[in-house]
Amino acid sequence: MDYRTALVTGASKGIGAAIVDGLVAEGLTVHALARSNDALQALQQQLGAQVKPLVADVRDHQAIASALGSTEIDVLVNNAGGLATVRPLHEQSAEETAEAVALNLTAPLQLIRLLLPGMIARKRGHIFNLTSTVAGAVFPGTTTYGAAKAGLSQAGRILRFDLAGTGVRLTEIAPGRVQTDFYLKAFNGDREGLRKRMHSEQRPLDPADVATVLVTALRMPDHVDIAELTVSPSEQATGGHIYPPAPQR
Repeated sequence: MDYRTALVTGASKGIGAAIVDGLVAEGLTVHALARSNDALQALQQQLGAQVKPLVADVRDHQAIASALGSTEIDVLVNNAGGLATVRPLHEQSAEETAEAVALNLTAPLQLIRLLLPGMIARKRGHIFNLTSTVAGAVFPGTTTYGAAKAGLSQAGRILRFDLAGTGVRLTEIAPGRVQTDFYLKAFNGDREGLRKRMHSEQRPLDPADVATVLVTALRMPDHVDIAELTVSPSEQATGGHIYPPAPQR
């Protein structure tokens, strides 16, 4: 593998931390980006000096650029994302809607824009966009989140045309349900309620499963780009529809 360095967003826990672990095992130096310095320091203590904590808000691309300086990044993993509420769009606040777009679509596009020139100049790079099965299926109450993830998915398809022949690959990974605290804020911090509602009836994915898929794509020969991957639990099917009752006459 010719890759030497990686930047992983949302790296302090869940899927992000598992991906950092997987990349360190492959011998990469990983710049782990998250807002919690304590969590990043703990991750570094666990995995070693190959982990370089980068404390920043993923939406602040200027601060991230300043922190990286002249560091060459070969692998970008756009993992950070968020879903503050699970309810219809018309019940969301304007701030909640704007935050979902900024975090799940604008932030990853800005990081791609920031790091692509160096990758193209070195003729070496791999971008991973972590989207979701909600990007292509109907999950009630996730209008803005689903739209943002679908936008990132479409951006990847267009970028592959822009990047053809440059030596830079782009892989989208769309996980199904993963056992993390991703929905915890939407459940008002009720971890047990989250477990019962989301993770107890069927076995979900583990963050390490997603990391294994990512590393597998990264290991492919440089003439191979695994463009899009959907990773679903074997006991779950993607998406669904809820039909409201017919209006009473």
